[in-house]
Order: sequence, then structure tokens, then C-alpha cells
Amino acid sequence: MAAVPILKPGEVVKTFEKLGWVVARQRGSHIILTKQGSSTTLSVPKHDEVARGTLRSLIAKAGITVDEFVAAL
Repeated sequence: MAAVPILKPGEVVKTFEKLGWVVARQRGSHIILTKQGSSTTLSVPKHDEVARGTLRSLIAKAGITVDEFVAAL
């Protein structure tokens, strides 16, 4: 299992876009991503870095593994 990297919010958003997610809106310091056919939304904090625990949670909500996310990176 790959380690969860520390990434900037833009890198996280671009990787999720490669996996079929779309930026729906940005409200304040969070970028909201949606995916057609899924009722789940992902909220990526727009801070200096996305914490490992937060990224791991987003990956789990997206229904993918850390390895799949790192491969798409």
C-alpha cells in the first residue's frame, strides 16, 4: 500500500478530475467536487497543503484506494 502523500490543493483537485470528478463550486476556502452518478461530494480545503488524514478521508469517500489515487497522480 502506497503512503498518502502531502499535496497542494490544486494537485489533489487535478488528480480527482483525472478520476472523473468535476469542480462544482468553490465556497470560501473549500473546493467542492462532484461526480455524475454519485451522490457523494468531496470538499477539498484550499490551504497551503492538504493533510494526510484529510486526503485519506477524501480518497475513501471517493470509493477508491490510495494506490489508485497515487497511480492517477
